[in-house]
Amino acid sequence: MLLDDKPLAEYDLYSFRKFIAIVPQDVEIFNTSVKDNIAYARPGASFKEIAAAAKIANAEEFIAKLAQGYETLVGERGIKLSGGQRQRLGIARAVLANPKILIFDEATSNLDSASEKLIQEALSKISKDRTVIVIAHRLSTIQKADKIIVLEDGQVAEQGSRLELARMSGGLYNKLLNLQRMGDIK
Repeated sequence: MLLDDKPLAEYDLYSFRKFIAIVPQDVEIFNTSVKDNIAYARPGASFKEIAAAAKIANAEEFIAKLAQGYETLVGERGIKLSGGQRQRLGIARAVLANPKILIFDEATSNLDSASEKLIQEALSKISKDRTVIVIAHRLSTIQKADKIIVLEDGQVAEQGSRLELARMSGGLYNKLLNLQRMGDIK
């Protein structure tokens, strides 16, 4: 495997980690300001860069409504924020890191539909010029993926575009898609 035309084996671990940012299901939020939580990805970032990352992550609007905006203290583990707001701060942090590879690990699994939509819009904005890996159970989360890899019992069961997989009658993706259409998947 190559990263920037260089074999992965030629990178030391520290250099390789700079290429990757992860937005997990449960984003780590610190008991500090909104600004500092975003800047954790790049402590030397300017306020302009932090605000730009928040805008891309669809976090700008809710931050503007906070009592002290970017200086608002969010509490331990972000207790003063909703799940969707915490996720958007995590995405802003990842945007600020400007990785070549961005991994979303179940980043929308515990969110309401409105928050999920905002996260998906942010994902669309930041997926340009980088590799994005989305780990998801919700099919709505991966609708815009170029390639989908379906795992079953830890093994690759199917792979292809959304349309290719939807056309595979009897396939796992097709089955999940049909269940979702019937409302059986919650």
